[in-house]
Amino acid sequence: MFRKQLLTAALCILNILANSQAQPRVFHDDSTKPVTKYLNDITVVGRYSKSDIQQMPEIVGTSIYAGKKNALIVLDNVNGNVVTNTMRQVVAKIPGIQIWESDGSGIQIGIAARGLSPNRSWEFNVRQNGYDIAADPYGYPEAYYNPQLQAVQRIEVVRGQGSLQYGPQFGGLVNYILRNGSEINKPFEFESQQTTGSNGLFNSYNALGGETKKYHYYAFFDHRNADGYRQNSRYYTNSGFGTFTFRFTPQFSLSAELMRNNIRSQQPGGLTDAQLKQDTRQSFRSRNWFDITWTTAALISNYQFNDHAKLNVKLFAVHGDRNSVGFMPSAGILAADSINPGTGVYNPRNLNTDQYRNYGLELRYLGDYAIGKNTGSLSVGGRLYTGSTYRYAADGKGSTGKGYDMTVSDGIWARDIDFSTVNAALHAENIFRIGEKEKLLLIPGFRYEFITGKASGRNGFSGGTEIRLQNQQRSRGFILGGIGAEYHLTKGTEIYGNLTQAYRPVQFADLTAPPTTDVIDENLQDAKGYNADLGYRGKISNYLFFDVSAFYLRYNNRIGVVLQQRADGSFYNYRTNVGSSNSRGIESLIEFNPVKAFLPGSKWGDISFFVSYGYTNARYGNFKVITKNSSSQLVESNLKNKKVENAPEQLIRGGLTYTYKGFSLTAQLSYAGAAFADANNTAAASANGQNGLIPAYTITDLTAVYRFSKQLHIKAGINNLGNETYFTRRAGGYPGPGALPADGRSFFLSAGIKL
Repeated sequence: MFRKQLLTAALCILNILANSQAQPRVFHDDSTKPVTKYLNDITVVGRYSKSDIQQMPEIVGTSIYAGKKNALIVLDNVNGNVVTNTMRQVVAKIPGIQIWESDGSGIQIGIAARGLSPNRSWEFNVRQNGYDIAADPYGYPEAYYNPQLQAVQRIEVVRGQGSLQYGPQFGGLVNYILRNGSEINKPFEFESQQTTGSNGLFNSYNALGGETKKYHYYAFFDHRNADGYRQNSRYYTNSGFGTFTFRFTPQFSLSAELMRNNIRSQQPGGLTDAQLKQDTRQSFRSRNWFDITWTTAALISNYQFNDHAKLNVKLFAVHGDRNSVGFMPSAGILAADSINPGTGVYNPRNLNTDQYRNYGLELRYLGDYAIGKNTGSLSVGGRLYTGSTYRYAADGKGSTGKGYDMTVSDGIWARDIDFSTVNAALHAENIFRIGEKEKLLLIPGFRYEFITGKASGRNGFSGGTEIRLQNQQRSRGFILGGIGAEYHLTKGTEIYGNLTQAYRPVQFADLTAPPTTDVIDENLQDAKGYNADLGYRGKISNYLFFDVSAFYLRYNNRIGVVLQQRADGSFYNYRTNVGSSNSRGIESLIEFNPVKAFLPGSKWGDISFFVSYGYTNARYGNFKVITKNSSSQLVESNLKNKKVENAPEQLIRGGLTYTYKGFSLTAQLSYAGAAFADANNTAAASANGQNGLIPAYTITDLTAVYRFSKQLHIKAGINNLGNETYFTRRAGGYPGPGALPADGRSFFLSAGIKL
């Protein structure tokens, strides 16, 4: 009933707004010339530019980007290795993005910003074509699936004020916009790209698409396999996608799309620091496997009431299965995975499987209106979502073999847990354009969230008796608010800022503590806080693009575990809100073309360079920790002023591109400062490699492209030219444990054709 009332109210608001008077709005396009135009979601933004990085316009489709820290990556113009989703090259011009590079296959993308954790990008709201693709954006927001970047037209990245339009996250939004055929200007086009490279890499990407006045379509199939840089790290991926859009009238279109992705990869496990120095390629785990099958489907409709009002509705579903099998003893990497002399075979492996079944509906309206001589733009929307996660685990009940095998020895999963999420949301943002020339923009907004999270089931056995989970149900509703602003100093430059609340819901893991050892705080709260940005950005002619800003992120109500003692003297873990953290810093990008600035019309080619710099000072505030000493007494301490783990202070990426006719060569340097792997800021490496400093590193990449014509090109590159030995992550569990080394030097060679 509550969700029905929300939807009815939203439709009434849209009906009123659709009939309001409107005025055209003015923005500055990529050439900085004032024009009046409505931007479509997919086709217009970045379509004709040769730059790989752009600032988003004030409005795209039904979404507002004015006043926000945002960036647009145009994949066709990225001079880097997109075949294996090499994110340090793809997002090089977005300052402050930290990347976990422990998966050279590119299957698992882990990125973060502002001192947050890069674990499967779970501090970002990760979307594809505007809808969720994570396991569960509320209770388990890990992005196990990421699209093959060869099929991506652009990537939208929004930080700060993104929480009002997109919901639960502190990091912001990452939205992968796939190709849909609308960028093709003929009824049929076939595209093929074949790639080979180091470590047995083979990739075959084949696609077809087309566009007519009534419809456009696109479909691709991508296969990739390799042996991997390290021992025991072979993998394969298969992805298929199809989309069809039909224009019933000039005002109304309907799109249907379906994607299916299957991944299987061998997990080589972690290393101790001594093993890593000895040989980064070695592996002591040959029986660990990871398998993902991910299916997404969506129906997307767009209706334009008139030149100044439009409606977008998305109905989507995600069906995902995540399976892992491996030898994961409590001793970690120090325990050898070898033949058991008592049985003559390997020890049984651990099994884990999750099944995600999510469904959602999102509705967004955008309309322009007039206030006297000034114009405004209002974006309102609603969301209904339900998600179910079924989690099974069988510790030590897997097979004794080496291959991928999810058979439970006795057919009974020790843990059998059900999670569910129900969400309803309403949001609104408005652009007020102020002044005679409308140079000042104020963008207030709010979001109302209602969430219910549940957890129930079996958490194991004790002496043959089931251990039932502490049944948990948390329902709450709250409002987030924020305001952004822009002031246009010139046609191409502006000052911007925003202050916006954000939140992160209580995760499933916080609702499933073992009842024999843990107690969950009845008043456990969602993590809440806010982002603030202040910056100066823009474009000067065709030779300088820049965005320089400062930020502050406040992360309250972090959830942790403190040790407590019962009256009978026994100890238990108390899961509760234990403290906060603060991140402050600078995010800046400068891209400069001296040839266009000083030697326009040069016959010797073109040179441009960029520097992207991120400084982050992320530290804990009052953060209570209670442990037990050698005398079995509780000792309380505080992490105040300790650095947040996995948060390097310095992230610098720079590069130079030389272009001459159809040839271009890009050299890129990436530097990441040192970071701690744990909240206690342990500097010395532990014997098992799970704690200690993550050292700084510097990587150089080279990429060259030659375009014979619009239809034929070749691309080649060398990743990690200096063969640097480094790692970006220490894992306490799967896919480690231990330090997870990144890939050394490798090369790739691609040939692409369009017909």
